[in-house]
Amino acid sequence: MPNDPLFLTRRSFGAGLAAGAGYLALALPVRALTVDQARALVDKAISEVNATINSGKSESAMFVDFERIFARYSDVPVIARSALGVAARSASKAQMSAFTSAFQGYISRKYGRRFREFIGGKIEVTDARPVKSYFEVISVAYLKGESPFDLRWHVSDKSGKQLFFNIIIEGVNMLASERTEIGALLDKRGGNIDALIADLKKL
Repeated sequence: MPNDPLFLTRRSFGAGLAAGAGYLALALPVRALTVDQARALVDKAISEVNATINSGKSESAMFVDFERIFARYSDVPVIARSALGVAARSASKAQMSAFTSAFQGYISRKYGRRFREFIGGKIEVTDARPVKSYFEVISVAYLKGESPFDLRWHVSDKSGKQLFFNIIIEGVNMLASERTEIGALLDKRGGNIDALIADLKKL
């Protein structure tokens, strides 16, 4: 949340993410995607993240870059639908479109604030492997004064493009975390999706 401290440590990067395992339901059979292609995708995304965090840009300018990276390399509609959970079934097409757009900005700012703590550090891809019906790309984050820690990216081409649909940080996954958080935000608004959309634009 905007007023929460966002100081990043080996533990606190994942501390804002609630544990869960809901991502497997979204992983459909991989088609033509190969392990090398999955690794190349994450390599490109990480290269752009590293360039942004060490660019010297202002926070607002970095957020623009993070949103562009998120939109380019992640399966935003899948992540957004997962985050909205059961409510996505009753949402209209217009509401889903508006929610997906608002969620994209919200998640980019949320992770952008945390990735900014990497300034002076870097992320490196170290390995990639097939896991059931998708690929897992393993990377290591190096921060000044902290022990390196593990980030794992889940990549699929189920929507017709090669995109990542989840990030696992020391065993804690983004999809489950966001589903929990967005669900709580929606409950506070009495299940009103339009109110949720309006508020996500402010977070």
